[in-house]
Amino acid sequence: MGEKVVIVGAGDMAIEYAKVLSAMDMDYIIVGRGEEKAERCEKLSNHAVVRGGIERYLSERKEIPSMAIVTVYPLVLKDVTIKLLEAGVKNILVEKPAGIDLHEIKELSDYTAEKNANVYVAYNRRFYASVETARKMIADDGGVTSFNFEFTEWSHQIEKLDKPKGELEGWFMANSTHVVDLAFFLGGVPIEMNSYVKGALPWYSKAAAFAGAGISDKGAPFSYKANWMSAGRWSVEILTNKNKYIFEPMEKLQIQKRGEIQVSQVEIDDELDIKFKPGLYRQVEAFVTGDNEKLIDIHQHCLHAKIYEQMEKNGHYSS
Repeated sequence: MGEKVVIVGAGDMAIEYAKVLSAMDMDYIIVGRGEEKAERCEKLSNHAVVRGGIERYLSERKEIPSMAIVTVYPLVLKDVTIKLLEAGVKNILVEKPAGIDLHEIKELSDYTAEKNANVYVAYNRRFYASVETARKMIADDGGVTSFNFEFTEWSHQIEKLDKPKGELEGWFMANSTHVVDLAFFLGGVPIEMNSYVKGALPWYSKAAAFAGAGISDKGAPFSYKANWMSAGRWSVEILTNKNKYIFEPMEKLQIQKRGEIQVSQVEIDDELDIKFKPGLYRQVEAFVTGDNEKLIDIHQHCLHAKIYEQMEKNGHYSS
């Protein structure tokens, strides 16, 4: 394809993006800051990393890249993306959640509009082979009639992670919304929703257990739950008049037909999801080719972030 892309950051996600861009024969560079991560990234991606951080890179280059992929840690996603916009980069894919809270996401949305640029948020589960297969089957069934999802996180493991306190306090927005975004992508975005929370954790003060229900813009009633103090896992279930489609784990697709107890596996073409980080190849392909049908832009994400914020507290949401 030949178009220059800059990957900002040299951590694990940068390595995954580098694998995809190399397979696509794209012309790209990686810009990192810390020496240790840069060395590791070079070794695992087999691609040179420019040291010194994005500010130095932008100040020393006369030619601004046409596209950027931002993979830095959550607390600085917004700031780095704004620096790229200031420099004149017009097409940016930023790792979720693009900001640590609704305030940051709105700031980025407003600045993107001011710069007349395109910023997309990288929810790669939208691009799973399991999801694409299910979308077609749901459409053949006549559409979604209801859905439910769970975003339980394993607190006993998260509390051991070596991450800044501020990043852990944003865990729902930065991590759990992978599940919520996929559920709303398939089932529709809430137009009415009641949310309930209880408790707190040492590393997450807003809640420890979540529940809620509402109706989506596709006319589908939905419910959700999560208990970060107990057992559970991520899952999404989409129901039609004919079938229930189960994502548990979300890389796989199971089906339960109306009138049957048996749950069976659906055959999917997941070759790309096995070869690369699941969903990443199709997501990058959509970004670099301008196929925005499944990508979520920063303005849509800002609207969703208002819903996410409501899910972290007791109350009612209405669009």
